[in-house]
Amino acid sequence: MERISWNEYFMAQSQLLALRSTCTRLTVGATIVRDKRIIAGGYNGSIAGGDHCVDEGCYVIDNHCVRTIHAEMNALLQCAKFGVPTDGADIYVTHFPCLQCCKALIQAGIKTVYYAEDYKNHPYALELFEKAGVNTQQVQCRQVTLKEA
Repeated sequence: MERISWNEYFMAQSQLLALRSTCTRLTVGATIVRDKRIIAGGYNGSIAGGDHCVDEGCYVIDNHCVRTIHAEMNALLQCAKFGVPTDGADIYVTHFPCLQCCKALIQAGIKTVYYAEDYKNHPYALELFEKAGVNTQQVQCRQVTLKEA
């Protein structure tokens, strides 16, 4: 059996996290990694204890659900909550980050953004990443299946 690459492994973690999403419009997962070790993960959904889109529907303003915290932000906030530094870390995201998440990732010191799927890749986000020296790389993943015991 051939081992999957590190990029495939961490992206698979993000895909698994996306399965916890409570957003009905798009499921996204994010995994923050330093030195080949997972330091945080997140998925898009409502605040802890809040109403979820799967239960109450999306709360859409200007074609954007304001009920949802994005996966990247949830992962960064998990680091902040538990005192885990993000400077110099990488993030694996199932979809290219939105403009607001791009800015947060830059400010948090993320050095590389790995993403599986393009999603409304904003030209200004690409410009900001380039100016900040943040690398972006699309990761092609093969479908991973688990054998039932």
